[in-house]
Amino acid sequence: MSSTDALEGTPLSTQIRQRLKAARKRFHANDNISEFIQPGELETLLDEVEVQMRGVLNSLVIDIENDHNTDNTARRVAKMYLNEVFRGRYVPAPTITEFPNVGHLNELMIVGPITVRSACSHHFCPVIGKIWIGVMPNEHTNVIGLSKYARLAEWIMGRPQIQEEAVVQLADLIQEKTQPDGLAIVMEASHYCMAWRGVKDMDSKMINSVMRGVFLKDPNLRREFLSLIPQKG
Repeated sequence: MSSTDALEGTPLSTQIRQRLKAARKRFHANDNISEFIQPGELETLLDEVEVQMRGVLNSLVIDIENDHNTDNTARRVAKMYLNEVFRGRYVPAPTITEFPNVGHLNELMIVGPITVRSACSHHFCPVIGKIWIGVMPNEHTNVIGLSKYARLAEWIMGRPQIQEEAVVQLADLIQEKTQPDGLAIVMEASHYCMAWRGVKDMDSKMINSVMRGVFLKDPNLRREFLSLIPQKG
């Protein structure tokens, strides 16, 4: 189905949803759906989200016609969601140049802290924190630049998430890209669904980890990784 069908009254979001369903693909909040968005369609989708957001503001009884502070809020929010905080849903994974491990590196490498920003899928409130990544390479491991870990993390976190699933998704992606003997990820984050609303606890943080390969099997290596992470908090 072409994006020109939108001229015939079919919303673009409906077209994209139909493509996903026809392919039997999931489109949960933390899924990437870029494969089903055609070139140029994101701008059309942005227009649609703006219209829907204007409806939300109207239902909140905000006078967007006369209030100079909110007359363009719907557009700004639409751009924020599609182009920034949820961008990881709508664009392909960043291009990562991989190099063979010619030096036969086989010692523990740790990258971090990488600052990450996401949003909880329950309330769309910010989740802001840091990630540490430990890699135990082997002679067949693909080597990627340090900044590429941050780019992969940003792509995964740029979706409505829960922290536990986000770390697993990131681990799966790095495992696929580098094929190490072991992979460890620790994430510590503040959740504004707790700080801004609800219990309004500004100090609570969530810490979780994923251990793969030798990090899971070797407690000494796991302890070494955790001991080398700077004091969190």
